[in-house]
Amino acid sequence: MEPLADGEYDAIIMGTGLKECVISGLLSVQGMRVLQMDRNSYYGADCASLNLTNLYKKFNAGEPPENLGANRDFNVDLIPKFIMACGNLTKMLLHTKVTRYLEFKSIEGSYVYKGGKILKVPATPEEGLKSPLMGLFEKRRFRSFLLYVDQYDETKPETHKGKDLTVMTMRELYVSFGLQPDTHQFISHAMCLELDDVHLDQPALATVNVLQTYCYSLARYGTSPYIYPVYGLGGLPEGFSRLCAIHGGTFMLNRDVDEIVYNDKGEAIGVKSGNEMARAKFVVGDPSYFPKEKVRATGQIVRCICFLNHPIPNIGDSESVQIIIPGPQVNRKNDIFVCSIASSHSVSARGVYIAIVSTKMEGNDADKEVIPGLALLGHIMQRFTSVATTYEPVSDGSSDKCYISSSFDASSHFEADVNDLLSLYKRVSGKDLDMTINADSVEADY
Repeated sequence: MEPLADGEYDAIIMGTGLKECVISGLLSVQGMRVLQMDRNSYYGADCASLNLTNLYKKFNAGEPPENLGANRDFNVDLIPKFIMACGNLTKMLLHTKVTRYLEFKSIEGSYVYKGGKILKVPATPEEGLKSPLMGLFEKRRFRSFLLYVDQYDETKPETHKGKDLTVMTMRELYVSFGLQPDTHQFISHAMCLELDDVHLDQPALATVNVLQTYCYSLARYGTSPYIYPVYGLGGLPEGFSRLCAIHGGTFMLNRDVDEIVYNDKGEAIGVKSGNEMARAKFVVGDPSYFPKEKVRATGQIVRCICFLNHPIPNIGDSESVQIIIPGPQVNRKNDIFVCSIASSHSVSARGVYIAIVSTKMEGNDADKEVIPGLALLGHIMQRFTSVATTYEPVSDGSSDKCYISSSFDASSHFEADVNDLLSLYKRVSGKDLDMTINADSVEADY
């Protein structure tokens, strides 16, 4: 058996998805010798950004039509997600200084679907008072609620106003301000970004913290709480890969892992590829690189990538937006997410708009699941539909030295995925990542 690359490493990372690249970057900065492998010829794995040729090839759609524009003008995300401006992914980018490799722009608007209409999500007291989402008296109650959330500080009891949010449920907090169930729904789904209603009967503190991040992010840029990298999300894993390479990491694309090698205790000690082997103290990777007994399926996600020749109707002329369709509005358990981006973020040729609809599957007919989202888009020039099974690790990796990330969720933001990434980092390194950095200090052109 020949040595693979240098043969001996501290860590072998399988896959170049965002989570794997963040881990490889962080470990290499700490002085570890890292080998990162990917079966694909491009960075990003499932969260890559593809040009037209690669996109049509992936979906077996033949040759791209010439009227769409030049191949190089397109960077289409396979898993579309926006970044919360003051959220944990931004802090991670700042913590590692990967922001120096990327340029960001804000997203123009955040919307929610209610009663058959697309309405802008209010996230300031003033915007709330103008919103058609609520009646006049409900607007006043909503304003009082937002002001309470804005001034709430877990460490200062005087800001609690007699409410113990470690005990009081989110539903009880809403009711204490006199808010109606419809208002609970849009705050929870469109601002707190909850995927279902389980949180309503859990202590309110975690949800209030998420809502504070949303409001701070929105206040930072005014139009929406989200930012997005110019040239697509594929730049994120590439940025962390560059960080790893600068600190001595080794990369091998177009190289699949044939076998994970274990010792007598069942601990991973390396990988084989062809007749070559590399050894390491542990392995990290996405679920697709591990045997079936080490992961379990958690559901399926349908994603529809659509090319339009116009902005999404009924939202003005905004090129970049997020629309959340709360599940209960369309008789579903799970929310449907719609996001749109275009040439202003350098992901498509001028005049072509990319809209992506995604949700968690509840039945067997993928097309039927996304109908409420597709109905908002108007005329669709070209559509690519994929259904992906999502996985999570069976164990935390401490016993077999196999540290496995969970699949990306169906939402159009990174908040839940970053929580998984922080958990993965803690399992791998044994310590929490320092997230105390101030996300306001991002230096870029928004």
